[in-house]
Amino acid sequence: MSGFIRLAGLDQVPASLRGAMVAIGNFDGCHRGHQHVFRALKARAAALGVPALVLTFEPHPRDVFAPAPFMFRLTYADQKAEIAEALGLDGIVVMPFDLPFSHIEAEDFVTRFLVGALGVTGVSVGADFHFGYKRQGTPDFLRDAGLRHGFEVEILDMLDEGDDHISSSRIRALLGEGDVAGAGQLLGYHWFLSGVVVKGDQRGRELGFPTANTASPTGFGLLQGVYAVRAKLNGRLLDGVASYGKPMFNNERPPFETWIFDFDEDIYGETLEVALLGTVRGQVKFAGLDELIAAVNNDAAQARLLLQSTLPVSELDEKLGFFR
Repeated sequence: MSGFIRLAGLDQVPASLRGAMVAIGNFDGCHRGHQHVFRALKARAAALGVPALVLTFEPHPRDVFAPAPFMFRLTYADQKAEIAEALGLDGIVVMPFDLPFSHIEAEDFVTRFLVGALGVTGVSVGADFHFGYKRQGTPDFLRDAGLRHGFEVEILDMLDEGDDHISSSRIRALLGEGDVAGAGQLLGYHWFLSGVVVKGDQRGRELGFPTANTASPTGFGLLQGVYAVRAKLNGRLLDGVASYGKPMFNNERPPFETWIFDFDEDIYGETLEVALLGTVRGQVKFAGLDELIAAVNNDAAQARLLLQSTLPVSELDEKLGFFR
Protein backbone atom coordinates (compact mmCIF):
# COMPACT_ATOMS: atom_id res chain seq x y z
CA MET A 1 0.00 0.00 0.00
CA SER A 2 1.06 3.57 -0.52
CA GLY A 3 -0.59 6.48 1.24
CA PHE A 4 -3.05 6.65 4.09
CA ILE A 5 -6.68 6.23 2.96
CA ARG A 6 -9.70 7.81 4.65
CA LEU A 7 -13.20 6.61 3.78
CA ALA A 8 -16.56 8.10 4.75
CA GLY A 9 -18.50 4.86 4.96
CA LEU A 10 -18.14 1.54 3.17
CA ASP A 11 -20.01 2.12 -0.09
CA GLN A 12 -16.85 2.09 -2.20
CA VAL A 13 -13.95 0.24 -0.63
CA PRO A 14 -10.78 0.29 -2.75
CA ALA A 15 -9.27 -3.08 -3.56
CA SER A 16 -6.14 -2.10 -1.61
CA LEU A 17 -8.11 -2.15 1.67
CA ARG A 18 -10.04 -5.38 1.16
CA GLY A 19 -8.82 -8.27 3.26
CA ALA A 20 -7.59 -5.92 5.98
CA MET A 21 -7.13 -6.55 9.66
CA VAL A 22 -9.64 -4.12 11.19
CA ALA A 23 -9.85 -2.46 14.62
CA ILE A 24 -13.42 -1.44 15.47
CA GLY A 25 -14.49 1.08 18.09
CA ASN A 26 -15.45 4.65 18.93
CA PHE A 27 -11.82 5.38 19.90
CA ASP A 28 -12.58 8.79 21.40
CA GLY A 29 -9.15 10.10 22.35
CA CYS A 30 -7.19 7.34 20.59
CA HIS A 31 -5.51 7.00 24.00
CA ARG A 32 -2.85 4.51 25.05
CA GLY A 33 -5.46 1.80 25.57
CA HIS A 34 -6.69 2.29 22.01
CA GLN A 35 -3.10 2.43 20.77
CA HIS A 36 -2.56 -0.98 22.40
CA VAL A 37 -5.29 -2.30 20.06
CA PHE A 38 -3.86 -0.45 17.05
CA ARG A 39 -0.31 -1.72 17.58
CA ALA A 40 -1.47 -5.32 17.98
CA LEU A 41 -3.53 -4.88 14.82
CA LYS A 42 -0.58 -3.45 12.91
CA ALA A 43 1.73 -6.28 14.00
CA ARG A 44 -0.75 -8.98 13.00
CA ALA A 45 -1.52 -7.28 9.68
CA ALA A 46 2.20 -7.08 8.91
CA ALA A 47 2.65 -10.76 9.74
CA LEU A 48 -0.18 -11.68 7.36
CA GLY A 49 0.78 -9.15 4.67
CA VAL A 50 -2.58 -7.35 4.74
CA PRO A 51 -3.59 -3.72 5.41
CA ALA A 52 -4.26 -2.43 8.94
CA LEU A 53 -7.48 -0.42 9.09
CA VAL A 54 -9.48 1.45 11.76
CA LEU A 55 -13.29 1.40 11.61
CA THR A 56 -14.89 4.08 13.79
CA PHE A 57 -18.14 6.01 14.07
CA GLU A 58 -19.20 9.68 13.91
CA PRO A 59 -20.89 11.28 15.67
CA HIS A 60 -20.32 9.46 18.94
CA PRO A 61 -23.27 7.10 19.59
CA ARG A 62 -23.93 8.68 23.00
CA ASP A 63 -24.64 12.01 21.31
CA VAL A 64 -27.03 10.33 18.88
CA PHE A 65 -29.08 8.75 21.65
CA ALA A 66 -29.16 11.95 23.76
CA PRO A 67 -31.79 14.69 23.22
CA ALA A 68 -28.92 17.00 22.16
CA PRO A 69 -25.15 16.57 21.76
CA PHE A 70 -23.55 16.73 25.19
CA MET A 71 -20.31 14.77 25.23
CA PHE A 72 -16.94 16.35 25.84
CA ARG A 73 -15.24 14.87 22.79
CA LEU A 74 -11.50 14.26 22.95
CA THR A 75 -11.03 13.56 19.26
CA TYR A 76 -13.22 14.06 16.22
CA ALA A 77 -12.80 12.29 12.88
CA ASP A 78 -9.93 14.51 11.69
CA GLN A 79 -7.90 13.94 14.84
CA LYS A 80 -8.57 10.19 14.80
CA ALA A 81 -7.33 10.02 11.22
CA GLU A 82 -4.25 12.07 12.05
CA ILE A 83 -3.34 9.77 14.95
CA ALA A 84 -4.02 6.57 12.99
CA GLU A 85 -1.77 7.77 10.18
CA ALA A 86 0.97 8.80 12.62
CA LEU A 87 0.85 5.28 14.09
CA GLY A 88 1.55 3.83 10.66
CA LEU A 89 -1.86 2.32 9.94
CA ASP A 90 -3.06 2.13 6.36
CA GLY A 91 -6.43 3.79 6.59
CA ILE A 92 -9.53 4.73 8.53
CA VAL A 93 -13.22 4.27 7.82
CA VAL A 94 -15.50 6.82 9.50
CA MET A 95 -18.99 5.30 9.50
CA PRO A 96 -21.85 7.82 9.79
CA PHE A 97 -23.79 6.89 12.92
CA ASP A 98 -27.49 7.73 13.33
CA LEU A 99 -30.59 6.13 14.82
CA PRO A 100 -31.35 3.91 11.79
CA PHE A 101 -27.72 2.69 11.84
CA SER A 102 -28.09 1.87 15.55
CA HIS A 103 -30.88 -0.60 14.70
CA ILE A 104 -28.66 -2.78 12.50
CA GLU A 105 -28.50 -6.25 14.03
CA ALA A 106 -25.06 -7.50 15.05
CA GLU A 107 -25.15 -10.36 12.53
CA ASP A 108 -26.17 -7.97 9.76
CA PHE A 109 -23.27 -5.67 10.69
CA VAL A 110 -20.86 -8.59 10.35
CA THR A 111 -22.21 -9.87 7.03
CA ARG A 112 -22.77 -6.47 5.37
CA PHE A 113 -19.71 -4.56 6.50
CA LEU A 114 -17.00 -6.88 7.77
CA VAL A 115 -17.52 -9.75 5.33
CA GLY A 116 -19.29 -8.09 2.39
CA ALA A 117 -17.74 -4.63 2.10
CA LEU A 118 -14.31 -5.29 3.59
CA GLY A 119 -13.73 -9.04 3.27
CA VAL A 120 -11.78 -8.82 6.51
CA THR A 121 -8.92 -11.16 7.34
CA GLY A 122 -9.40 -10.41 11.01
CA VAL A 123 -10.84 -8.06 13.61
CA SER A 124 -9.25 -6.57 16.75
CA VAL A 125 -11.36 -4.99 19.49
CA GLY A 126 -11.04 -4.04 23.13
CA ALA A 127 -12.57 -6.30 25.76
CA ASP A 128 -15.33 -3.74 26.46
CA PHE A 129 -16.44 -3.37 22.82
CA HIS A 130 -20.08 -4.03 21.88
CA PHE A 131 -21.86 -3.36 18.60
CA GLY A 132 -25.18 -3.80 16.83
CA TYR A 133 -28.75 -3.28 17.95
CA LYS A 134 -29.07 -3.21 21.75
CA ARG A 135 -25.34 -4.03 22.00
CA GLN A 136 -25.97 -7.61 20.87
CA GLY A 137 -22.47 -7.84 19.42
CA THR A 138 -20.49 -8.98 22.45
CA PRO A 139 -16.87 -10.18 22.28
CA ASP A 140 -18.17 -13.78 22.47
CA PHE A 141 -20.59 -13.12 19.61
CA LEU A 142 -17.74 -11.69 17.54
CA ARG A 143 -15.55 -14.74 18.19
CA ASP A 144 -18.37 -17.01 17.06
CA ALA A 145 -19.00 -14.87 13.97
CA GLY A 146 -15.32 -15.13 13.09
CA LEU A 147 -15.49 -18.92 13.24
CA ARG A 148 -18.63 -18.97 11.07
CA HIS A 149 -17.39 -16.48 8.47
CA GLY A 150 -13.71 -17.39 8.43
CA PHE A 151 -11.93 -14.38 9.92
CA GLU A 152 -9.64 -14.01 12.94
CA VAL A 153 -10.84 -12.27 16.10
CA GLU A 154 -8.52 -10.75 18.68
CA ILE A 155 -10.01 -9.44 21.93
CA LEU A 156 -7.50 -7.28 23.81
CA ASP A 157 -7.66 -6.55 27.53
CA MET A 158 -7.96 -2.94 28.65
CA LEU A 159 -4.70 -1.22 29.57
CA ASP A 160 -4.21 -0.15 33.19
CA GLU A 161 -2.48 2.91 34.62
CA GLY A 162 -2.31 3.09 38.39
CA ASP A 163 -5.37 1.59 40.03
CA ASP A 164 -7.73 1.84 37.06
CA HIS A 165 -8.11 1.28 33.32
CA ILE A 166 -6.98 3.94 30.88
CA SER A 167 -10.25 5.34 29.59
CA SER A 168 -11.67 8.32 27.77
CA SER A 169 -13.72 9.21 30.85
CA ARG A 170 -10.57 9.38 33.02
CA ILE A 171 -8.94 11.69 30.51
CA ARG A 172 -12.02 13.92 30.30
CA ALA A 173 -11.97 14.22 34.09
CA LEU A 174 -8.30 15.25 34.08
CA LEU A 175 -8.88 17.89 31.40
CA GLY A 176 -11.88 19.08 33.39
CA GLU A 177 -9.44 19.70 36.26
CA GLY A 178 -6.98 21.49 33.96
CA ASP A 179 -4.44 18.67 34.33
CA VAL A 180 -3.20 18.57 30.74
CA ALA A 181 0.03 16.81 31.79
CA GLY A 182 -1.88 13.99 33.46
CA ALA A 183 -4.20 13.71 30.46
CA GLY A 184 -1.20 13.57 28.15
CA GLN A 185 0.28 10.66 30.08
CA LEU A 186 -2.89 8.61 29.54
CA LEU A 187 -3.32 9.76 25.95
CA GLY A 188 0.31 9.08 25.04
CA TYR A 189 0.49 12.51 23.40
CA HIS A 190 -0.26 16.13 24.23
CA TRP A 191 -3.96 16.72 23.71
CA PHE A 192 -4.74 18.92 20.74
CA LEU A 193 -7.83 20.52 19.25
CA SER A 194 -8.62 21.94 15.88
CA GLY A 195 -10.89 24.69 14.62
CA VAL A 196 -11.44 27.41 12.05
CA VAL A 197 -10.30 30.86 13.17
CA VAL A 198 -13.28 33.19 13.57
CA LYS A 199 -13.69 36.84 14.52
CA GLY A 200 -14.13 37.53 18.21
CA ASP A 201 -14.99 40.71 20.04
CA GLN A 202 -11.54 42.19 19.19
CA ARG A 203 -11.01 42.98 22.88
CA GLY A 204 -7.64 41.20 22.99
CA ARG A 205 -6.36 43.22 20.05
CA GLU A 206 -7.41 46.44 21.74
CA LEU A 207 -5.50 45.39 24.87
CA GLY A 208 -2.33 44.51 22.96
CA PHE A 209 -2.60 40.73 22.62
CA PRO A 210 -4.59 39.78 19.50
CA THR A 211 -5.99 36.26 19.70
CA ALA A 212 -6.90 33.63 17.13
CA ASN A 213 -10.32 32.44 18.24
CA THR A 214 -11.86 29.03 17.54
CA ALA A 215 -15.36 28.05 18.62
CA SER A 216 -15.65 25.73 21.60
CA PRO A 217 -17.85 22.74 20.67
CA THR A 218 -20.95 21.72 22.57
CA GLY A 219 -20.01 19.91 25.75
CA PHE A 220 -16.46 21.27 25.79
CA GLY A 221 -15.27 20.27 29.25
CA LEU A 222 -11.77 21.70 29.53
CA LEU A 223 -11.25 23.63 32.76
CA GLN A 224 -11.54 27.33 32.10
CA GLY A 225 -8.00 28.57 32.42
CA VAL A 226 -4.78 29.58 30.72
CA TYR A 227 -2.50 27.14 28.89
CA ALA A 228 0.89 27.07 27.17
CA VAL A 229 0.22 25.98 23.60
CA ARG A 230 1.90 25.24 20.31
CA ALA A 231 -0.12 25.71 17.15
CA LYS A 232 0.16 24.28 13.66
CA LEU A 233 -0.86 26.59 10.82
CA ASN A 234 -0.24 25.63 7.20
CA GLY A 235 2.87 23.66 8.09
CA ARG A 236 4.24 26.24 10.52
CA LEU A 237 4.76 25.73 14.25
CA LEU A 238 3.80 28.74 16.37
CA ASP A 239 4.17 29.18 20.12
CA GLY A 240 1.58 30.92 22.22
CA VAL A 241 -0.58 31.13 25.29
CA ALA A 242 -4.28 30.28 25.17
CA SER A 243 -7.21 31.21 27.34
CA TYR A 244 -10.51 29.41 27.71
CA GLY A 245 -13.15 31.35 29.61
CA LYS A 246 -14.00 35.05 29.88
CA PRO A 247 -14.94 35.63 33.53
CA MET A 248 -14.79 39.43 33.16
CA PHE A 249 -16.99 39.52 30.05
CA ASN A 250 -19.64 37.30 28.41
CA ASN A 251 -18.67 33.82 29.65
CA GLU A 252 -21.49 31.84 28.02
CA ARG A 253 -19.86 29.22 25.76
CA PRO A 254 -16.65 31.25 25.32
CA PRO A 255 -14.29 30.63 22.41
CA PHE A 256 -10.84 29.09 22.77
CA GLU A 257 -8.52 32.08 22.35
CA THR A 258 -4.88 31.65 21.32
CA TRP A 259 -2.42 34.53 21.49
CA ILE A 260 0.34 33.52 19.08
CA PHE A 261 3.62 35.12 20.07
CA ASP A 262 5.33 37.55 17.66
CA PHE A 263 2.59 37.07 15.06
CA ASP A 264 0.28 39.53 13.34
CA GLU A 265 -1.30 37.98 10.25
CA ASP A 266 -4.90 37.79 9.06
CA ILE A 267 -5.78 34.09 9.46
CA TYR A 268 -9.59 34.29 9.62
CA GLY A 269 -11.04 31.21 7.95
CA GLU A 270 -7.83 29.20 8.37
CA THR A 271 -7.77 25.93 10.30
CA LEU A 272 -5.64 26.08 13.45
CA GLU A 273 -4.50 23.01 15.37
CA VAL A 274 -3.50 23.74 18.95
CA ALA A 275 -1.70 21.37 21.35
CA LEU A 276 -1.89 22.07 25.07
CA LEU A 277 1.65 21.62 26.38
CA GLY A 278 1.16 22.92 29.92
CA THR A 279 -1.19 24.56 32.39
CA VAL A 280 -0.41 28.13 33.46
CA ARG A 281 -3.33 28.87 35.82
CA GLY A 282 -7.09 28.73 36.28
CA GLN A 283 -9.34 31.61 35.32
CA VAL A 284 -9.43 34.66 37.58
CA LYS A 285 -11.79 37.63 37.54
CA PHE A 286 -9.57 40.70 37.80
CA ALA A 287 -10.51 44.03 39.32
CA GLY A 288 -9.79 46.00 36.14
CA LEU A 289 -8.11 46.03 32.73
CA ASP A 290 -4.68 47.10 34.02
CA GLU A 291 -4.61 44.08 36.32
CA LEU A 292 -5.77 41.85 33.47
CA ILE A 293 -3.05 43.13 31.10
CA ALA A 294 -0.34 42.58 33.72
CA ALA A 295 -1.63 39.04 34.32
CA VAL A 296 -1.66 38.19 30.61
CA ASN A 297 1.93 39.38 30.19
CA ASN A 298 2.91 37.22 33.16
CA ASP A 299 1.00 34.28 31.64
CA ALA A 300 2.94 34.72 28.40
CA ALA A 301 6.27 34.66 30.24
CA GLN A 302 5.30 31.47 32.10
CA ALA A 303 4.03 29.88 28.90
CA ARG A 304 7.32 30.57 27.12
CA LEU A 305 9.19 28.79 29.94
CA LEU A 306 6.83 25.80 29.79
CA LEU A 307 7.18 25.56 26.02
CA GLN A 308 10.98 25.57 26.26
CA SER A 309 11.04 22.77 28.84
CA THR A 310 8.23 20.47 27.68
CA LEU A 311 9.27 17.32 25.81
CA PRO A 312 7.24 14.80 23.79
CA VAL A 313 5.75 12.03 25.92
CA SER A 314 6.13 9.37 23.21
CA GLU A 315 7.21 8.64 19.66
CA LEU A 316 3.61 9.24 18.60
CA ASP A 317 3.70 12.66 20.24
CA GLU A 318 6.74 13.54 18.11
CA LYS A 319 5.11 12.25 14.92
CA LEU A 320 2.03 14.40 15.47
CA GLY A 321 4.27 17.33 14.68
CA PHE A 322 3.95 19.78 17.57
CA PHE A 323 7.64 19.56 18.53
CA ARG A 324 10.60 21.03 16.69
